[in-house]
Amino acid sequence: MKQLLTAVLLAMVFTVPTGCSQKKVATLDQTSAPAAAQQTTDTQSRKQIPVEPVTSLDKDGQESVPAYVKELQSKLQDIHFAFDRYDLSDEAKGSVKGLADILTKNRKVTVTVEGHCDERGTNEYNLALGDRRAKAAKEYLAALGIASGRMEMISYGEERPACTESTEPCWAKNRRDHFVLAGEKR
Repeated sequence: MKQLLTAVLLAMVFTVPTGCSQKKVATLDQTSAPAAAQQTTDTQSRKQIPVEPVTSLDKDGQESVPAYVKELQSKLQDIHFAFDRYDLSDEAKGSVKGLADILTKNRKVTVTVEGHCDERGTNEYNLALGDRRAKAAKEYLAALGIASGRMEMISYGEERPACTESTEPCWAKNRRDHFVLAGEKR
């Protein structure tokens, strides 16, 4: 009986294709976000995580972000930070107040605060700094009366640069919070 079971198992091992050699590994390029890696199938080749925020689709395959949210998004500006800092300048506070006004007038709109850094420093340090930058803006929005349930935050560290040159003016553009508006959560 043992010999029969062993023979059956050996036959299965040598005759059943494992498929391992056909699978492709998902890869991320240097500009991709550190978000969850996307899986690939046998028919897909290399996939990149999109740089722009992805919206959900409605039943007709159209983007579900309402036009008024896109219009509001176009009025927002990134806020910028000094090197290795996460405190809000007076100018940044003014921009965040403008965002708070938009959110107060549009109660169904939510915001994601994205924290970004320049390329200097380790990945871990930049992710933590980006998190502190996003948290500073989120806390200021909360102090201005925006409910925490309408706000999310994420740190991209140095992974999504606005500028790719290794110069101080470029690094200054990358030290920022970016605000992404969305319609009502379903």
